[in-house]
Amino acid sequence: MSTEKISANEIKTKNRRMIYNYIRKCDSVSKQDIVVDMQLSLPTVTANLDFLKKQNLIDTSGKIKNTGGRNATAFTYVKNARMSIGVDITAKHITAVAVNLSGDIVSMERRRIEFNLEDDAYLQEIGAVVECVKKDAGIADENLLGVGISVQSLISDDGERITYGMALNFARTEREEIARYIPYRNRLIHDSYAAGYRETWTNKEFENAFYISLSNSVGGSVIIEDAIYEGNTHKGGEIGHMAVVPRGGDLCYCGKRGCFDTVCKAGRLADYTDGNLEEFFRVLDAGDETAKELWDTYLDYLVMAIHNVRMLFDGRVILGGYVGALVGKYMEDICRRVDEKNPFGDRAKDYLVECSYKVEASAAGAALFFIDEFFDSV
Repeated sequence: MSTEKISANEIKTKNRRMIYNYIRKCDSVSKQDIVVDMQLSLPTVTANLDFLKKQNLIDTSGKIKNTGGRNATAFTYVKNARMSIGVDITAKHITAVAVNLSGDIVSMERRRIEFNLEDDAYLQEIGAVVECVKKDAGIADENLLGVGISVQSLISDDGERITYGMALNFARTEREEIARYIPYRNRLIHDSYAAGYRETWTNKEFENAFYISLSNSVGGSVIIEDAIYEGNTHKGGEIGHMAVVPRGGDLCYCGKRGCFDTVCKAGRLADYTDGNLEEFFRVLDAGDETAKELWDTYLDYLVMAIHNVRMLFDGRVILGGYVGALVGKYMEDICRRVDEKNPFGDRAKDYLVECSYKVEASAAGAALFFIDEFFDSV
């Protein structure tokens, strides 16, 4: 049994965090509600509420109506009290979003520009996009928690450098190089991890899930008990390099053949319609025979991956990325195909879902890193 004593400051911090999270969960409560529900003394609750009010984290302008007597002060969570920014860097776009303490996207800016870290003008554009959403969201410097930078790469523990970045020319790039024109706290975050985390951040019923990102490249993230499982060497969830073509197959950017990425990246569909994925699904819906053949082959590999993930993790499977955002009307067919492979009788419709966040999930997920860090430090 541990004999370590918790200091008075640690107790004070713990109580403050509990009270703040209680108000966030309830949105609006009275002081008496907090005292009773949390079984804390009135002086403790009062002191912590005063602290949170001075930090502008709660609002006291409202009232809670009572059936008799004077209406009590309503302590309300201020979701825009702090914000963070997420940036997503892809082959042809830079996107930034401002996210508040509830995970809502308050502002978004997306600019089409060819990826080129060797061009200083490109690096300046990254900084300009950040400043654009910061200004549009009205974020004061002291209320900006940080900037998460989502990249199609594996990242070091401290978020300071890219350890593997072959999907784009990110190899061995340092954070400070990419963020040269971002004058705020920032860190790098793996794009698939960011997107998966965004999906489960507000939907706690998932708890255990595997997010499959079907975008310009294919990636994934493993969520166990609402936390990203990165593996021993930060390669957890790298479903894009699962071998699905036993012999031959197209050459993957990793240098190997037969990778899942080569058969289920968005380009396998979008290339048929000059890079326009929405147009591919339009012609598919219209009955185009070539589109139907491409889709059928695509589903053969996707269903194989879904089945294997389910067998390995026995949890929720989320289809995300560019393709996952557009598969809604085909989910019934996908579930039927997955069920044909499952030997245990559980139905895909009970665990296989399309992503809820169809717009800039990676950018928003990258911003959530700093939101969670803030919650842990209140």
